[in-house]
Amino acid sequence: MKEDRFLPLAPARLHILLALAGEDLHGYGIMQEVLRQTEGRYRLGPGTLYDNLQRLMNHGLVEESGRGPRNQDSRRRYYRLSALGRGVLAAEIARLEGVVRDAKLHRATARPRRAS
Repeated sequence: MKEDRFLPLAPARLHILLALAGEDLHGYGIMQEVLRQTEGRYRLGPGTLYDNLQRLMNHGLVEESGRGPRNQDSRRRYYRLSALGRGVLAAEIARLEGVVRDAKLHRATARPRRAS
């Protein structure tokens, strides 16, 4: 699958793709959505955000969507997931679900260690 060549995703890239999964957003909106989705546990700074956005656009995972909703600042650039980006996000979610499933299985079958 061509999506697999992008996996695993770095945390910043995963969070950006997750933020864009719901709607087109501008940079500040992406940062706010990441904070909301992670309940404040993960914070993207502007440098990290725009560096990763550029890389995601270079790989064809994210694209500019033109202007945002009406009554918004026309200078803001809005971003959206491409079809490839949606596929990569789905593949990463499936990969992470497998990691969690394996971890739970390992934990359930692991023998407790004896104290020395």
